[in-house]
Amino acid sequence: MTYRFRLRFSHWLAIAVATCLLIMQTNGWGNIPLQASDLSTNDLLISQNVAAIWAKGSFPVENFQSYTSPFGYRISPVTGERQFHNGLDLAAPRGSYIRSWWSGKVTSLSDNTACGTSITIQSGAWQHAYCHMEGYVDETSNGQSLIDREGGLQLTLGQTIPAGARIGRIGMSGRTTGPHLHWVLRYNGGYVDPALVLKEMFKRQTISSTS
Repeated sequence: MTYRFRLRFSHWLAIAVATCLLIMQTNGWGNIPLQASDLSTNDLLISQNVAAIWAKGSFPVENFQSYTSPFGYRISPVTGERQFHNGLDLAAPRGSYIRSWWSGKVTSLSDNTACGTSITIQSGAWQHAYCHMEGYVDETSNGQSLIDREGGLQLTLGQTIPAGARIGRIGMSGRTTGPHLHWVLRYNGGYVDPALVLKEMFKRQTISSTS
């Protein structure tokens, strides 16, 4: 069962990454520098070549449709002004599940910013945040929690989350023009382009499946 799941996942991820690379070539994403990032492309790839663990990561969106906005400077679709877009936008039908990219601990929950209902997970030196989700944040007997009753989800601040676990659903909370996940990655505090990470994940998973 696990083997069949990994095969389906690798095939699906290959399609997603191939789509990303095609859009990058078509729209010139490849020319967008890693501004505001403390981690260069070479550092990212070299550090993970040493670790060789990328195959353990999870693609963050079920029912993925397309990448709607890249990492880097852009013209805001809301304000019309030039801004730094600190993540990658992944579109999917509203209500589609979001999965944790990596195992880690929930360090922040929020529902009162432009990011909408969001969760941040710390995985060693990496921090990954997920925005515009369904649900809300409230105090429970277990502490501050993100609650999505329709999705059957409740996550608590400080909770340990395994890689690939469902942590939310695609929504329209916060400042957004359509249902999507705004996915943010940081390494030692500096922003990292998630497209580079997905590309390296695909490379590692391809190697793992053929070895």
